[in-house]
Amino acid sequence: MDPYYSAQDVARCDLCKVTIVHSYCDFCHVNLCKPCIGEHISDDYSTKHIIVPFHQRRSTLIYPKCETHSKKSCEFQCKDCNALLCSHCLASEQHNKEHKLSNLEEVFNRKKNHIKRDKEEINKQLWPAYEDIKTVLENQIENLDVDYKKITAEMAKHREKLHKEIDNAMNFWEKKIDENKTKHHAILKKQLEEIKHLQSLMQERLHTLDDMEDSNEVSPTINYSSINQEFSMLPPKVHVLMPKFIPKPIEKEELCSLIGKLFPLSTTLEERVLPAKKPNTSVRELLVEPEVINTIKTGHEGLLSVTCFNEEEIWTSRETAEIKCFNTQGVLQKTIKTKSGIRPDDIAVYSDGALVYSDASTRTVYKVKNDQTEEIIRLQGWTPIQLCVTSSGDLLVTMFSDDYTQSKVVRYSGSTVKQTIQFGDDGQPLYSGNAYPKYITENRNLDICVADWKAGAVVVVNRAGKLEFKYTGQSPSTKKEPFNPIGITTDSQGRILMSDYNNHCIHVLDVDGHFLQCINHCDMNYPVGLCVDKYDNLFVCDNRKSVRKLKYSK
Repeated sequence: MDPYYSAQDVARCDLCKVTIVHSYCDFCHVNLCKPCIGEHISDDYSTKHIIVPFHQRRSTLIYPKCETHSKKSCEFQCKDCNALLCSHCLASEQHNKEHKLSNLEEVFNRKKNHIKRDKEEINKQLWPAYEDIKTVLENQIENLDVDYKKITAEMAKHREKLHKEIDNAMNFWEKKIDENKTKHHAILKKQLEEIKHLQSLMQERLHTLDDMEDSNEVSPTINYSSINQEFSMLPPKVHVLMPKFIPKPIEKEELCSLIGKLFPLSTTLEERVLPAKKPNTSVRELLVEPEVINTIKTGHEGLLSVTCFNEEEIWTSRETAEIKCFNTQGVLQKTIKTKSGIRPDDIAVYSDGALVYSDASTRTVYKVKNDQTEEIIRLQGWTPIQLCVTSSGDLLVTMFSDDYTQSKVVRYSGSTVKQTIQFGDDGQPLYSGNAYPKYITENRNLDICVADWKAGAVVVVNRAGKLEFKYTGQSPSTKKEPFNPIGITTDSQGRILMSDYNNHCIHVLDVDGHFLQCINHCDMNYPVGLCVDKYDNLFVCDNRKSVRKLKYSK
């Protein structure tokens, strides 16, 4: 190499090693100067070279090489065994053809979106929260002298009355105050250092996410795992009560105890939470054999829906006008009758305990609070069916058109429409057009999950309404009928659970739509409505008279 061009920041051609790079082969990932482009292409005409300007390099994905076929790149991943596969693997008999496949580009793009969301969450939510905590602590530390001087001033006034005979005692108490101040300072300083340390870790994470966001390496990206939930667990807020000096009348005997009383420094911990709803971040693994914790006998046939208000109460609806609330021991707590006298199509509960139900017969959604029923949504040309209250307090409603040819999801804030989800980027409907219910839930990533019963599919879109994936059923050994998803819910891990009505089981998917488990060990009989409480206990309505409470994770 010419010493004149030995600067480390000048890129050289990978072939001649001398000339400054001009182009880039985005297929072979090689730097090229103009004279070497022809030589590079001529080396192997069977290869589809992609020559681009150097500043546009790495615009194509870098797929991992196939371990079996060394000249091929893997563009697929098996959903069942997670193996990376190339086109030759698929054409050969080496891999089970019944296994379902994921396109690596789609997995890569989903993970990229996840990385982008994590980065945005850190920048817009987590980092500002830590900045606020740091500012408060710094202000407290800065004002410590002022606060403690006030106490010292009060003591000085009392000292004037006691004169010289109490000087030693006063010095004794001043020393105690200084000790409290030192402890107070140390407590706040320690927490400040912890906050700064966590911010340092968060800054490192942001640098890592920046690198991953700019990278086209598939393997690191698809193996990316978020740790944002760890940062979401904000450190507890320390409450330190200031010492307080209480003077007493002057007496010569027992002077120290008579001068006053200094309440010592005290510290309490108060949990901090983010402004948004804080999900359960503890890792809960699936049980191999789910178990029935309790069976709540409602005494009514044809149960349709179940929803949790809290860990102690559930609401149920069925083929009558009555909506009933039971405790988890099966004792009836309350009964509400629909305004029309017709059965509700679905029920949901707001965080304040207000019940909401849909009535297809009147095309109306009602809200019931403090025994008062209020009409919040009335439609024309559309019929509301299934409901979901989101973590932000919005209401998601699935509905179909009067001619039964269209279905959509509409997000409401109160009675105001905020969003409509109906078509994909290709202009095609996301959901089947008919009067069959579309069951709906929201996961902790704010994805909207819809079980399209008639289509035999679960459709998951992100909060913006962009399609993430579709799930059309797994093939457990007990499956005999076509996939028939009815009830749907999600848990604290972001897993999606859906009842497969005709196959008497519940499918469990991870947050990216990969099949995890089929719950079919609990003598289920046509499961329908599902819900999960904050401890990830699963409540299942079946075609009989009971709601079963299942433990499926640990």
